[in-house]
Amino acid sequence: MVIGLLRVRLRLHEAASLKEKRGVVKPLLARMRKDHNVAVAEVDDQDIWRSAVLAVVAVSAGRDPVENILRGVAKELGESPLFDLVEEQMELL
Repeated sequence: MVIGLLRVRLRLHEAASLKEKRGVVKPLLARMRKDHNVAVAEVDDQDIWRSAVLAVVAVSAGRDPVENILRGVAKELGESPLFDLVEEQMELL
């Protein structure tokens, strides 16, 4: 069994309040869960309007499926017009 963790920092373009940030982050988390079958949560910068740190976790029997899932998530995040992917870090256990 392989467990993969992807930690990403996003810089939101339009958020001018925590409510606006939530309006971007909450649907994003739901879409990642649905489309990629991963566990995902905001783990840092909860009080900063224009920044979000997300942890994305995938589990599979092999290394390749986990890497492919997490790379797909990172690619999708990097292509969003709502925010910039500032930092990403992947770990496999």
